[in-house]
Amino acid sequence: MPHLVHHKRLRIEWGHCDPAGIVFNSRFFEYFDWSTWEMFESVLGVPRQDLFATYDIIGVPLVDAQARFRVPVKFGDFVDVASEIGEFRRSSFDVTHRITLAGELAVEGRETRVWAGRDAEGRIRGKAIPDEVIGRFRAG
Repeated sequence: MPHLVHHKRLRIEWGHCDPAGIVFNSRFFEYFDWSTWEMFESVLGVPRQDLFATYDIIGVPLVDAQARFRVPVKFGDFVDVASEIGEFRRSSFDVTHRITLAGELAVEGRETRVWAGRDAEGRIRGKAIPDEVIGRFRAG
């Protein structure tokens, strides 16, 4: 798959930080989430609030996440969040994220998400990711 990379520029606000002015680690997972949703919205050309109805899903819940923190990110910093799909499987996919600060890798992360809907009994289940969705990412 060609590597379509979605970029998001983000300014670190005081509310993202601990009392020392350094981003609280769990906030990076929020940044990953924001970037993933923006990437899907951009690639599929569907506003995120319409993705659910358009693709008959309840969302793309997170089932695994990892991060490595290399450089502290602080209040007032501007960072670039670069996100890309690493692999699509039948009903799940991996997203990798690289957050850079002034060109230096500050945080790297990985998420596994599931393309989820409801079965006939109303339980949440993984659904096959439509070929159209995978095709849009491959087309870049």
